[in-house]
Amino acid sequence: MEKFGWPMGPAYLLDVVGMDTGKHAGAVMAEGFPDRMKHEGTTAIDVMFDNKRYGQKNEKGFYRYELDRKGKQQKVVDEESYKLLKPIVQGDKEFEDDEIIARMMIPLCLETVRCLEDGIVESPADADMGLIYGIGFPPFRGGALRYIDQTGLDKFVELADKYADLGPLYQPTDKLREMAKNGQTFFA
Repeated sequence: MEKFGWPMGPAYLLDVVGMDTGKHAGAVMAEGFPDRMKHEGTTAIDVMFDNKRYGQKNEKGFYRYELDRKGKQQKVVDEESYKLLKPIVQGDKEFEDDEIIARMMIPLCLETVRCLEDGIVESPADADMGLIYGIGFPPFRGGALRYIDQTGLDKFVELADKYADLGPLYQPTDKLREMAKNGQTFFA
């Protein structure tokens, strides 16, 4: 995700935020949006939390943290994480960069679409600016809705449909499908 332009990848972000915070945020979202956000079974966050790997705050999470010669915490790959996660991994598979990006970006983009459709944000520009300034969305990509426009709504819906078996987070809204069918965009 760093290659895509994010300041850090999801595992590192969880370590920075803290596994306890990530677990709590996940529970709140699952309660509010159970159709899309509820998880069945044990998640990687659960494993880290249950093993007291809270991230940077206790120097071990998905990564291990050591002080460099200037006294700044540095992330280090920790083989123990792989061992802890092995029981919940559903099989070893190498993913191409494009597939990783799709699996990470589709849910974020679709939730942004829902925020616009539900009136949580007033305009596509408001949504995209919130993502850029609020969570560090890569500014040169313009935000989630600009990213969908640049991809092409029809191609984005097609890509989401390719991953629809991963669950409701990957399923486009009816309105987005209609926009794609009509050749519409979020930005003129």
